[in-house]
Amino acid sequence: MDFIFDSLLSALMMMQRLDPELLNIVGVSLKVSFSSTLIAAVVGIPLGVFIAVSRFRGKRAVITLLNTLLALPTVVIGLFVYALISRKGVLGVLGLLYTQRAIVIGQIFLIIPIVTTFTISAISRIDARYRMTAMTLGADRVQTLGVLLLEARFGIVSAVVGGFGRVISEIGISMMLGGNARGFTRTMTTAMALEYDKGEFVLAVALGIILMTISLLINVLLNYFQGRAPSN
Repeated sequence: MDFIFDSLLSALMMMQRLDPELLNIVGVSLKVSFSSTLIAAVVGIPLGVFIAVSRFRGKRAVITLLNTLLALPTVVIGLFVYALISRKGVLGVLGLLYTQRAIVIGQIFLIIPIVTTFTISAISRIDARYRMTAMTLGADRVQTLGVLLLEARFGIVSAVVGGFGRVISEIGISMMLGGNARGFTRTMTTAMALEYDKGEFVLAVALGIILMTISLLINVLLNYFQGRAPSN
């Protein structure tokens, strides 16, 4: 217990004095996670809306595939992207491997299925009468989609938040594609793994506290805005 308490106390002191290495690691994590989440949302939300409101052959197969991709291990995604951006890969000439952009690319592949699937779920739960009423009142297709998005806004926001939580806590993609380079591609999770292997737990504990705090704040904010939303 003394060891755990001492590690926790040292970690809190490191956070209080704003240790430069700690800040750099947190900054890299937030940068790549926010970037990948934003791009995945731009792709996944429209894709999820399209699948939810459209009728086409193979729709059920597409949804099944997306649900399957939710369980895809990060190591598999890391290997796939590595094969694309390594020197012998199709995109090897771009020099992306072991950069922050490589991590972002891998994380985008990881969470697009999450954002898309939960957007489909959010749209599909809306009563069909909303769409019919909007069309009856003279709304065109774009306006009708706007009504659906407004009704499903919290489900869609939850999808994006879930995607962000997935990427900020993953380690496989960051390690394989970023290389865990100090001051450049080292994220909170890869730093925690490294410090654990070295037997130096103070930085790992500090990063763990920060990671949990970030997740808690995001969920508190989400619940706060959901609670303040007017009921329809």
